[in-house]
Amino acid sequence: MPYREGESGTAPTLIQSVRRAVRLLDELERRGGAGSAKQLAREAMLPLPTAYHLLRTLVHEGLIRNDNGVYTLVAPLRRDMGPATHEPALGIQAWVDTLSLDLDAAVYFVQYRDGEVELGAVSDNPDRPPVEEWADFRATAHAHAAGQSLLLQLEPEQRGDHLSRHPVAALTPHTVRLRRDFEQRLAALPRRLPVLEHQEYAVGTACAAVPITVGAETAAVALSIPAAEGARLRALADRLQQRAEQVLISQTFAVAAHGHEP
Repeated sequence: MPYREGESGTAPTLIQSVRRAVRLLDELERRGGAGSAKQLAREAMLPLPTAYHLLRTLVHEGLIRNDNGVYTLVAPLRRDMGPATHEPALGIQAWVDTLSLDLDAAVYFVQYRDGEVELGAVSDNPDRPPVEEWADFRATAHAHAAGQSLLLQLEPEQRGDHLSRHPVAALTPHTVRLRRDFEQRLAALPRRLPVLEHQEYAVGTACAAVPITVGAETAAVALSIPAAEGARLRALADRLQQRAEQVLISQTFAVAAHGHEP
């Protein structure tokens, strides 16, 4: 069941507060550097009082400016310095390998670059081999959790262009078959929450993906497990999101794909 932050009634942790502040900055940059509290709260899926509190903090820290209720970035966020500066301390490959061992699942790092899905890293864990790429991973984003997470982060015109070039098609009996149905499905999904997928790309496999959106970079980290273990998927997705958020908070990074093939 979809949920919205702030509904549980529990006090946010420091990590949650930092994560939400990053989301507000991200939405400001996405909007061209300016927006109202209501606009930013809606786009970042935050309660309005929470957004106001975080925006005041960001103003105090000198990261944004409040001009009669319009919040603007003081300067463009410097998020384009390259992978050597911004990769996780272990490096992307070592990071997904560690995640694979910790989560007991195959792990993938993907990003959307120049209009295409790119597979940047796949975990090397003999006990949890990755899904066989039996259909071009780049052309079947509608059918796997990683691609769905990426498409969900795109602006409508970008997503429409992608689906025009890579039409929705049935890969398994569980794949959404029509573009209209797929777009309606995406519209119902919160952009910031994990995407779950059961046997849509490959029969016998269940997948989950969480977004990593920093400025102009659109990326996701995903995992796959045998469909027979599908009961684990929701909890694994939540753990994956926590781990991804820790990387964003501790070391916001831009990423460079290291090839398309696993």
